[in-house]
This record gives sequence, structure tokens and C-alpha cells, in this order.
Amino acid sequence: MSTRTVYISMIITAFFWSGAFIAGKLAATIFLPFTLTFFRFLFALPFIFFLLWFKEPAKFIPNKEQLLPLLILGIVGTLGYHFFFFLALRHTTAINSALIGATNPMVTIVLAALFFKEKITLVRLVGVGVSLFGVFSVITNLDPLVISTMQFNQGDFYMSLGVFCFSSYALLSRKYMLKFKISPLTVTAYTFLVCTVLSLVLGLLLENPLGTVLQAPSKVWLEILYMAVFASVVGYYLQLNAIREIGAPKTAMFINLVPVFTIFLAFTFLGEDISLLKIGCATLIIFGVYLASRPEKIPVEGQ
Repeated sequence: MSTRTVYISMIITAFFWSGAFIAGKLAATIFLPFTLTFFRFLFALPFIFFLLWFKEPAKFIPNKEQLLPLLILGIVGTLGYHFFFFLALRHTTAINSALIGATNPMVTIVLAALFFKEKITLVRLVGVGVSLFGVFSVITNLDPLVISTMQFNQGDFYMSLGVFCFSSYALLSRKYMLKFKISPLTVTAYTFLVCTVLSLVLGLLLENPLGTVLQAPSKVWLEILYMAVFASVVGYYLQLNAIREIGAPKTAMFINLVPVFTIFLAFTFLGEDISLLKIGCATLIIFGVYLASRPEKIPVEGQ
């Protein structure tokens, strides 16, 4: 797969994930986090395992040495992230969650440098900085009063924990895929399975969801189905493929596109306002993504 194709696939992924902030915000008003996580991945399981069986039948059953890495990735990246994601959406806005999620590339790059000795170039740092400034501008509207009194609410804190989980997952998944020869599709399928089983157990123990399930309106099931198929099955598969091809830090930069798409989707489906400042900030975020994710130039001998 060419680098250009990988980049296009990650733009599509960012769009699908932005839709998950809208659908998740609506669904989180009905279901508690573990229950919502369970149904999202329960609906995703048939699709992802059929895809695994159809495309990689020889890898349908992981070997023994792959089981522990898959369990770790399922707990940290799938269960951990989505628990905090849905918990955050109960306490803060969809746009706020998306904007905090856009700090993921910075966290990923820092963790990659600290624990995986990955190189951070000046251009990539500038790209991260430009994108983060765009995100910060959207959050604050560059209002001095807002900036001087900025405080994170409970939901913003939960989303920050989710970002840490997601960044850790991105870095560990590449390491494990290379070390244990696990395909992106196998990782996606079995981390979904781990998440489904654990969220079911925790949901039954902590949330007593039966009454809510029986009374849930039909539209919430469509919202969950969207998250299961497009944000989970398609999104996670494309992301893991990109991590394998271009690395976790570059892949993570595309998450900065999520708040850009979320702004327009929130306007369309939630009636939130779009200002010229937000459009300008979206442009900054896109430019920062380009700087941070563009291919490195290879030195030519004699130059």
C-alpha cells in the first residue's frame, strides 16, 4: 500500500471517528459507559471476525505467544479508551471531547520518544505545535478572559485519560504486531473480543443495565451500529494498517482532523454554531497534520 493511500485512508478514518463523537454523545445519554462499550463492540464482532476469516483464514486463531499481547491491547486501547470516552461524553460536549482527543498526537510522540526511542524532527514538532494551537484556539476562542480562567471539567479529565490509553495502544500495537507477527486485522478482531467480554462482565457488575436496555429508543441502536461498523471495524482496521506502514506518531497526527470534522457534524446534527475563527483553526489543524505527517526527505549522496 502506498503512503498516499495510507494517508487517504486515515482521513476517512478521522471522519468516521468524528461521527462517533456525535453518535456517542447521543447514546451516552441513555447507556452507562461499560454497557455502551459492550453493545458497540458486540455489534462489531460479527463484521470483524467475518472479515478476518475471509481475508486471513490462516490467522483466524492466534497462537499462544500472541494471546497476552492481544489481551493487553484489548484492555488498554479498546476497553480503557472507550470507557473513558463514553464517561467523558456524559459530562462534557462532543466538540470538547474531540478537541481534547486531538492532543493524542502530542502524547503519542512524547511517549514514542521516551519509551521507544523514536526520532522527533523539528518539522514534526512544528506541525504538532501548529495543530495544538488550532485546537487551543477553538477551545478558548482566543478570548483573554476564557484563557485566564480556563478550567477542565470532570468530562475533560476523563477524556484526557482516554487519550493516554489510546496513545499507549497505538505505540504498543506496532511493537506487538512486529514482534509477535500479528496482523492488523487479527489485532482488531481479538481486541474487540477482549473488550466485549470484559465490558459485559463489568457492566453487569457495576451498572445493572437490563432496565435501560429494555426501554432504549430505536434510534440509539442505530447510533451504536454506526459506531460499531464505521468507527470501530473500519476505523480501527485502517488505523492499525497505517501504524504498521507509517508508524504510530505519523498515524496519530490524523486524529487532529477529528475535531475539524466534528465541528461541521455538530453544526449539522446538534445545531452548534460555526464561526470564522473555528474555520481558520480547522485550517491550522490541517496544515499542522500535513507538516507532521509528510514523508521525510532521504538525503542524496553528494549533496
